[in-house]
Parts: sequence; C-alpha cells; structure tokens
Amino acid sequence: MSDLPLRSQLAVALGRTAAKMSRMAGKGDGSVIGGKVGLKLDPELLTRLSRDRKLVLVSATNGKTTTTRLITSAMTPLGEVATNAFGANMPTGHVSALASAPDARYGVLECDEKYVPMVLRETGANVVALMNLSRDQMDRAAEIWLLAGKWRKSLSEAPNTHVVANCDDPLVTWGAATAKSVTWVAAGQHWREDSWCCPECGGPLDRQEGEENSDWACRQCHFRRPRPDWVLHNGAVYDPQGRAFPLDAIQLPGRANRSNAAVALAVVAQFGLPPEQALPLLATVKSVAGRYTSVEAQGRTLRLLLAKNPAGWLEAFDVLKPAPSPLILSINAQGPDGRDTSWLWDVDFRLLRGRPVWVTGERRIDLAARLEAAEVPFTVVDDVEQAILAVQPGHLDVIANYTAFQSIRTRYGRVV
Repeated sequence: MSDLPLRSQLAVALGRTAAKMSRMAGKGDGSVIGGKVGLKLDPELLTRLSRDRKLVLVSATNGKTTTTRLITSAMTPLGEVATNAFGANMPTGHVSALASAPDARYGVLECDEKYVPMVLRETGANVVALMNLSRDQMDRAAEIWLLAGKWRKSLSEAPNTHVVANCDDPLVTWGAATAKSVTWVAAGQHWREDSWCCPECGGPLDRQEGEENSDWACRQCHFRRPRPDWVLHNGAVYDPQGRAFPLDAIQLPGRANRSNAAVALAVVAQFGLPPEQALPLLATVKSVAGRYTSVEAQGRTLRLLLAKNPAGWLEAFDVLKPAPSPLILSINAQGPDGRDTSWLWDVDFRLLRGRPVWVTGERRIDLAARLEAAEVPFTVVDDVEQAILAVQPGHLDVIANYTAFQSIRTRYGRVV
C-alpha cells in the first residue's frame, strides 16, 4: 500500500473510515460506501489496487457469491486472498475488498454481469469465470443477449486473460468464445428457458435432454457446444486427464452447488492447485452470506434460501425438504430486487403442491396471484413472524428474494 500515490493512500484511508462509520451506524458492512468514497477521491483507485496481483473475476446470474467463496477457500494454500465475501459485486465493493487486504497477492472478486467489461478493463484480471446467464432485473441490467455481446467484445480485447466458462450454457459459450484462451467446463444447465435460440444466428438450438452435460448445436450455423475440458457427471468432477473426483464431501446442498464446485476446481487449477488439494477446502464451506444457514426462531428452525429470479427459484426448489414440509415465501420489489415482478410467472410453482405455503413480503399479493394460477394452496400473512408462529415447532424452509432475505436474516440472526 505504501507504493500507492499519496492521493490513493488518502482515498483508501478515508474509504476505510467511511466503512467503519457505516458499520457503527448499523448500515451494513461498509463495503459500498467505503469504495464509493475511495473512487470519488481517486477515480483510478481500482486499477492502482489491482496492480501486481493475480486476480479472478467471477460472474453469472446465479451462484457467483457462492463460487467466489469456494474459489477463495480453495486458494488459501497460496497465501492471503482479497475477496468481496458478502456480495458487494460492483467496482465500489472491489475497491473495498482490495484495500482491506493490501498485502494479498491474490484476489477473487465476484463481479456483477453488467460490470464485467469495465472491471476487466481496469484490473486486467488473470482469470474470468463465467457460469450462467438468465433473465434477472431487466429494468437495470438489460437483455442478457446484450450482456453476452459486451462480454464478447471485452474478452476479445483482453489477450492476457484466461476464461473458465460453462459450455453447457449456449449464451455463456457465445460470450466467452472470443477469448484468446478458454477452459471449458461442462457444469450443467438446469434453467434453459433463455437459451432455445442460437446467439450467433438466431436459429433453433437442438438440445440433448439431461440435467448434466447437455450437448447442443445450432440447426442453421456452425455454432455448437465446445468439447469440455472439465466435466460434471453423476456427482463427480472429471479433470482434463479423465480422473474422477466425487463431490460427496461438499456441504452446500443441491445440484447448483455441484456446478459451482466444478467451476471452482477448474479455476484454481489455473493457479497450480489440483483437485485433490482443493476439494477438502471446498468442503469447509457450509454457508455463504447467510444462504443455506439455519437460524432459530420461536422454537422453529428456519433454513434461509435466497432466490432472485426464475432460474434461482428452480434451484431453491431443488433443495427443499420433501412435502408436506412447510414453506415461507417472501417477495419484495425494491431497487436491489428489481421493480418488476412479472418474472414470477416464469417460475413453475406447481412444484410446491402438497405442502403448506405462507406468503409474505411487500409484494405478497403479486406472489399470491401467481400461486393461485398454479393451483398451489397458500396463506397470505402481513409479517413473517405470523407464518412462523402458524407452523408447528420443527424445520421450516424460507425462500426470499434479495431485500426480503436480508431483512429476515437480520431479524433472526445475521450469520455468515
């Protein structure tokens, strides 16, 4: 940090002060305000803080916070790793993460899909991990084909950046295809409603059925799934040499987290860390920023699940306790969530039939209308506490979108 220009050192110091004051005031961990102050004083601060570090950018619509944590855990044998562990995934959060670990030679940064080109340009990241693209907050982030197009352009202009990309997602494959160096991972694609057409020519994609390793090819042009280097299949990851590494020890639940683990193993291999060394470290991750964590409330055990878009809700349904286990759903539509709730109609809520469901949150009526159309019985409550008290003591799953999740997490025990 001492080799930074004086202006940059001042920007870092004042950013830390702002972050500390934010924490003292109970306004969060201070990552955003700290980075905002730093960048206001030195607009080139992110570039300066990235210099002489080996950086990984992790981006996707779903799973980037979890995969960032998995990669960071696996890279600990290399020394201190700077990371934005709590999801502040825009340049302000990146500045705070790097400033808080001035001596770390490595950094793993979760990056909002929209900001990948800008952050790549300013940091010159060594590795970019790209996992999936689906509709999410289109009032803010725009159409996902436009995002993929911006990825293509930025990666074509970054010859020293290696990309690790999920080749089972056609849109991710198209976005990553211009990179000079790519490791392809067959990590699976469970949500396919945004990728039935070829992003290269607009023609139909012929797809092979199956949860994992979905082969696909355009019927009208050359665009098709690349041959993968790493493969997720039947609960194991196969490395480029064909060696199988079972994921039984991974403690994070569900098929999505097996996909996240596969990408993490491919990323850390770029830094010389083999799967046999990385897997035990991935297995130490039990929850991520409150996701999958259980908290106690009124004699009930609440497991908190975050879902922000149709693809994320599908993955949340995958890890629910079997029916008739009860469920609380909470929906808001604040700025971080996206103001438009029409995406609820893309979620197959029929999967919830046969279990008691309580509905709450600021947009509970929108969600109630969707459940009624799906013929899922439900009870609307004004507050999550009412739903908790209506359930017999025992296990209770809670699925909420971003601000609703954070509110529940804060109220019943903010855990990492």
